[in-house]
Amino acid sequence: MIDPKTAGKNPDFLVQGEYLGQGVWPGGDKTVIGAQVIALGGHKFRVVLHRGGLPGAGWRRGDDRLFWNGVLADEVVTLTGNNLPGGKIVGNHLTLDTSSGKPTISLKQTERKSTTLGAKPPVGAIVLFNGTSADHFKNGKTTDLKTLEAGTSLKKQLKMARLHLEFRLSWKPKARGQGRSNSGVYLGGIPEIQVLDSFGLEGAKNECGALYGRRAPDVNMCLPPLVWQTYDVEFHRPKLGPDGKPTGNVAVTVRHNGVVIHDRYDTHRKTLESGGMHLQRHGNRVQYRNIWLVESK
Repeated sequence: MIDPKTAGKNPDFLVQGEYLGQGVWPGGDKTVIGAQVIALGGHKFRVVLHRGGLPGAGWRRGDDRLFWNGVLADEVVTLTGNNLPGGKIVGNHLTLDTSSGKPTISLKQTERKSTTLGAKPPVGAIVLFNGTSADHFKNGKTTDLKTLEAGTSLKKQLKMARLHLEFRLSWKPKARGQGRSNSGVYLGGIPEIQVLDSFGLEGAKNECGALYGRRAPDVNMCLPPLVWQTYDVEFHRPKLGPDGKPTGNVAVTVRHNGVVIHDRYDTHRKTLESGGMHLQRHGNRVQYRNIWLVESK
């Protein structure tokens, strides 16, 4: 499903997402707490609780997490976990209770947006897709939502210094693993930047934001499906020595929703010639928009 208006008719879609607030961490002290509620289909959910806040905004890889299962019935999601207090989600509030029935954790649904969402191309940038024409792409297919469908490549090879693109994962709550809204951004000279519905997951090297099979993202910044997300890619070319040859390798920095997830990854290449771009389909209707790049000099 690619249209949020259609998905919004399903009560599971309205429950999924991120929640933020404060409470007493089980066995600990009062702190900021973030939760990610993952829709699994059939009114079932997986809830991941993060001590310190949401990933990239207080919670860091390795910090405490706890897990609950949820079932929606009669407009209430009942939460259960092994040896953990029960809880519920009603409307846009998530609470966890003690044996006395008083909530120890109270969170409210929130919606984060990438800090680079809607970024405008600088002067001299090449606008590859702005919602009107897919002329820069081979067999580019646009939708009534003014988006570009995954499954296309640039017609020309270009020397990239910076790239900005926005993507939206399709909603496939019953899918699992690599079948859950799979796509990928291929740029000449670096590994595939994985696109996948990895919301609430570990952030492994085959999940969203990973340099596929090579390196996991420093933090899993994947937002819920059908929320617009961003990748910003910057190439760092080495300085030239007195002999005119590169003194090191080309490195690349990747930002996911404005947060650095790969900081100067070594491409093991002295130079990067003109490269192409491919937006992988992989059987999933991932959508793209606002794609532009700055060429290297």
